[in-house]
Amino acid sequence: MNRKAKMLLVFTLILSLVLTACGKTEDKANQSKQPDTPAAQEEQNTVIEVSTVVPSDPYLKFDEGETYDDNSIYDAYEKDIGVRIVNKWVTDGSQFKEKLKMTIASNDLPDFFPVNATQLKELTEADMIMDLTEVYEKYATDETKEFFMKDGGMQMKSAMFDGKMMGIPRSSNPYYLQFLYVRTDWLKELNLPEPKTMDDLVTIAEAFVKRDPSGKSFGLAVSKLPFTVDTGVTGLRGFMNGYHAYENMWIEDGNGNLVNSDIQPEMKNALAALQEMFKKGLIDPEFAVKDVEKESELIYNDQIGIVYGASWTPAQLVKGAVKNDEVVQEWGVFPIPSADGSPALNQIGLGADEYYVVAKNAKHPEGVIKLLNQWIAVDNHPTEEQKVYEYGKDLKEKGNNYWLLNPVRVGNQTDNNGVILPKAIENRDESILETKDQRTRYARAVQYLDGDKSMWWEYLISGPNGASSIIPKVQEEKHYLQNKFYGAPTPTMVDRQEILLKKRDEIFFKIIMNQISIDEFDKFVEEWKKLGGDQITKEVNEWYADHK
Repeated sequence: MNRKAKMLLVFTLILSLVLTACGKTEDKANQSKQPDTPAAQEEQNTVIEVSTVVPSDPYLKFDEGETYDDNSIYDAYEKDIGVRIVNKWVTDGSQFKEKLKMTIASNDLPDFFPVNATQLKELTEADMIMDLTEVYEKYATDETKEFFMKDGGMQMKSAMFDGKMMGIPRSSNPYYLQFLYVRTDWLKELNLPEPKTMDDLVTIAEAFVKRDPSGKSFGLAVSKLPFTVDTGVTGLRGFMNGYHAYENMWIEDGNGNLVNSDIQPEMKNALAALQEMFKKGLIDPEFAVKDVEKESELIYNDQIGIVYGASWTPAQLVKGAVKNDEVVQEWGVFPIPSADGSPALNQIGLGADEYYVVAKNAKHPEGVIKLLNQWIAVDNHPTEEQKVYEYGKDLKEKGNNYWLLNPVRVGNQTDNNGVILPKAIENRDESILETKDQRTRYARAVQYLDGDKSMWWEYLISGPNGASSIIPKVQEEKHYLQNKFYGAPTPTMVDRQEILLKKRDEIFFKIIMNQISIDEFDKFVEEWKKLGGDQITKEVNEWYADHK
């Protein structure tokens, strides 16, 4: 072989080796970019199924042809994240808790479901639910992990047992404040000033009763569950807070220990004030047998003009305030007044009273985390297409509570609605809006300003003098008191709490209705201690010593 031929052969071999090496490098690069392995491809394409249980809602309206089992939201989850949702059962919201108890007792669990703090502990101890520590770490997005740490991780800590994450907090903003709502048209009619003190409140209540000579009107709205449930339109929590009394909280005693608020002297003062109002005819004498809706009829029918409630209370007041597209009742919202010179403190909790748990034998716990990720993403920064998760397939606000079909829902632990919304609405300035919630609320309030009276309620929530506008000052001046106990229910709580609350409500009702002397409160305190209260206090303080 001549020299020229040898050189050509060597060059050909080198070129062949280079091309082969390049081909292998490119294959490796492609493999690192694309999930071409069978396992990765299968995970990408497979739809996983998770089951749950659902409370129905009377205000939820479906798009035509849809049901709780077959709807646009469920379709969107399957299409967008590959998770198919199956309802094991659906029941009326009023029966949901009882049916869930039966489901747990029979150990016929769906893959995931919501529980309260006591059930979370019981299910953990019974080894019926899954430790979510690893699955959460693996599948939760960075956004989800950041979302749950905005309060420093307090809500997450409440779901931990022995360092294990046994549930997902059904998170919300802990600043769930109470406000005082008053018929301002009646204030003008009677030439009365806005309420600033509890004495003002009583004076206004007396005047409101006297303005109706029929004898069928009362001063303050109260219903049969005013302490633990009806904090929306007929509750007494805000009233109690005005007397520096707090409903079933653990507060510091000044000596580094925690005591229960239900048995403090301030509670006796608040009950005495309510008893006096009852004797004067300022409270419906039949309140003890009326639920929220029944008592609310008095509000709608111009028989009550004072209500303690949450920021969303106008959404219920609107039933009486707007008729035939006309505002027929004018309401104003005010900070809760104090009985003395010290500011009234709003009682607030942790912001997580319920948890989503996953059954021990669930095949796809990652499906629940994916649902969580998707909810947080679309609730905070949805694309136009993702509005299906809130409004349905037409992507338009219809006021139909359609978003309740989302099986996993958590709320932000913080918001600045009270700073942004009143200013944006007053100036009609959309440019300062930051979140989806703010844009939705702004649009509703502007609808009201443009003549749509059905949106009156949103303006009273978010407008320049709405409930939200009060919140920044409450937070800035720290006019709130947070429950100091956020651990799992103690052993004696699990065993005795329900009995103690039932006894409390029985005595408090009798005192308010003037059936027994206010001094019976002191006997209740002693009985509360003997029935398990002292032991609960001991257990709570043992927990507090490790969590200060």
